[in-house]
Amino acid sequence: MLHSRILQPLVFNCFQTFRFKYRFTLSSITLCSIHLPVFFTTTSNPLHKQKDGLPTGCKWMSDFGPSFHISGDNVEVLCQPSEFYERLKELARKAKERVTIASLYIGTGILEEKLVSSLQTALTNTGCEVKIQVLLDVTRGSRGVKNSRMLLLPLIQDFPGQVQVSLYHSPALRGWIKKMLPERWNEVISLTHLKIYLFDNTLVLNSRANLSDNYFTMRQDRYVVFHNCDALADYFHNLIQTVSSFSLQLMPDDTLSLHPNWSVHPEKGDPCQFSQEAYQRLSKFLCNKSYSLVTNTSSHFATNYESDTVVYPLLQMYPLGVYQDECVTERLLVTVPSGSIIKLASGYFNLTEKYEEIILQSSPAEFDLLVASPKVNGFYGAKGISGAIPDAYTYIAKKFYERVRHEHQERRIRLHEYEQENWTFHVKGLWVYYPGESLPSVTLIGSPNFGYRSVYRDLEAQVAIITRNENLRKQLHKEQQNLYQYTSLVDQQTFEKPDRQIPLWVKIVTKFIKTYF
Repeated sequence: MLHSRILQPLVFNCFQTFRFKYRFTLSSITLCSIHLPVFFTTTSNPLHKQKDGLPTGCKWMSDFGPSFHISGDNVEVLCQPSEFYERLKELARKAKERVTIASLYIGTGILEEKLVSSLQTALTNTGCEVKIQVLLDVTRGSRGVKNSRMLLLPLIQDFPGQVQVSLYHSPALRGWIKKMLPERWNEVISLTHLKIYLFDNTLVLNSRANLSDNYFTMRQDRYVVFHNCDALADYFHNLIQTVSSFSLQLMPDDTLSLHPNWSVHPEKGDPCQFSQEAYQRLSKFLCNKSYSLVTNTSSHFATNYESDTVVYPLLQMYPLGVYQDECVTERLLVTVPSGSIIKLASGYFNLTEKYEEIILQSSPAEFDLLVASPKVNGFYGAKGISGAIPDAYTYIAKKFYERVRHEHQERRIRLHEYEQENWTFHVKGLWVYYPGESLPSVTLIGSPNFGYRSVYRDLEAQVAIITRNENLRKQLHKEQQNLYQYTSLVDQQTFEKPDRQIPLWVKIVTKFIKTYF
């Protein structure tokens, strides 16, 4: 059957990760295997504070990677896509040493051309000082005659040695499966979904936005800026360099070649060898002793340098054997104290079976889940099969809501729909409010979406922010409130509306292709 043939490379990619079925610890950094250890037991009460005032119940996150202790005053939460766009241009123009960008793609409209022009300004103004590293996905970045590659080629040609453009190619996208799938649909196999924007020592993370005009205007997202966070910026810069080292390199003549220090072609070489060697490079990056030193000295910084915020980077690269984000998110949902409230947003709501089970059965928290209504889904009104994607997500949300009702969890688990006229909704992440507190102390922000694609298919990155900084907590609370003000509570009548009637063929197909979402 066609669907089984399409699934074949994905299943293969999942099975090959069993080659990494072990857990190792080096320099206080632990990578979690697919079979999670038995750690779902409540640790110390998060409401109990350390000397620096941070919740002790989140210290276990250091078991999965480095922690960066910073001042919350250096963190800025943006609320509007136009703010995000203007900030990127400003930071690009003023960059003196490095610009490091990871995105699914860069659009080709006027706004994107102005952004690239800002990069050109930095290159021109600094002589040979500034270095630019761009990481995109090969499928999305190469789509169409006018694409991301064409937009960036002049920079490579005019500033040789200063600009490097890398395009990640999944080892699962190969052979007849690549030839059979149309250009737009080959992206469903696997891709890099990292969203990282770094300018000198200023880091910008968001939850979905690509560098495209609609993401700069009427598409709701999340954006957090970390100012003057040198060590954290270095971490993400080195992450992009690591992924770029096993990605294809864009040449001045628009051809693609292997990185000089990489020998396995993702499409033509042995896929198992590619994944193994990529895993080894990621492991070496994660176990870098310089990052472990950040963790080991963090209490000193917290006590003596007014650090009130800890940032934990979390990677999820399941096809390459890295599962930090999955492990940390699952544990966080389970170990929060009873009476906590978790606001969880997903632009494309399709919880994995494990996340769904934890929310319904294991977590003691109350949940306000924020999803997109069909009209603000990015595929609403699309032509062809793509136009049915909002119906598929509606069907998934309906099945989840029915289970909530069946298990009598309506008071503890509430589903909200976001709808703002002429906007689309791509927000993802969560906010944790501990019992009796009106401001969040924990947030997750980054590219993962709590769904099958982000957990099992793509390369993702986000951060957990733990803070006691009053101003930062107020910014996060305001961000959450701004999002929820455009929502309505979902009930049984929601799915009985005429525009929520799902065609039978969509229900059937969704069951087979759910893991692509």
